[in-house]
Amino acid sequence: MKNFTVERLSFDSLTELPNSWQAHDYKALLKETGYDNPDEIEPAELKAMALMSLTDLEPAEAAQMVLGYLFADQLTTGQVENLAHQMLTEKLWEENPELSQHEGFYKATQLLYEAYNGKFPRAEAVQFQVQLTPENPEDLAAFDTQPEAPLLRLLAQGMPDNTLLKRLFHEQLDGTSFPEAPSIVWQLNAVKKTDSAVVFDVVSSAYWLDDFKYADTYQATTQPDTVVEEVE
Repeated sequence: MKNFTVERLSFDSLTELPNSWQAHDYKALLKETGYDNPDEIEPAELKAMALMSLTDLEPAEAAQMVLGYLFADQLTTGQVENLAHQMLTEKLWEENPELSQHEGFYKATQLLYEAYNGKFPRAEAVQFQVQLTPENPEDLAAFDTQPEAPLLRLLAQGMPDNTLLKRLFHEQLDGTSFPEAPSIVWQLNAVKKTDSAVVFDVVSSAYWLDDFKYADTYQATTQPDTVVEEVE
């Protein structure tokens, strides 16, 4: 076990994931809706034009288009059609059993929510910065590969016992195999790193990590994964 001091530096709620939709994404959606020359649109106008082109469609039809674009290699046409209808009422980024697809469902919902002025569920995510200071500086190496698992083990210890992450993944948090961790931590960046500490910027669903907003500075232990598994 590796001992750390964990300090929450900031915490914000989000309705959009940072940098989740880029210019090339908006152009691709415009082409899907039949727009002839999206390359001629000013970059600052791309998002507005993409949203406008989506609203020319029925909500479920627009959802099919967005999901078809995001999950072209992962979902069948039939799955896309079913999920597009579910999206109107369900928080698929929380409720769908495929954890690896949650971030994509979030991205789809945030765009459609904005386009249709609330006809889709309101997407809720969190972004925070946390400083990790090890008792032994060499223990920072735990975050050199697959940092999401050892990070979640530390974060969980700052959250209540009844928090969802602990209830559903207590074995993974206690053990050394947590293949679901990268599907729970959607964006992870080391914004500051010294020989004695690291500061991570974390983006995830409020579903998993909203309770971390109550965390203060605390002591916690962690361990890196030793069993490497790929989540399909």
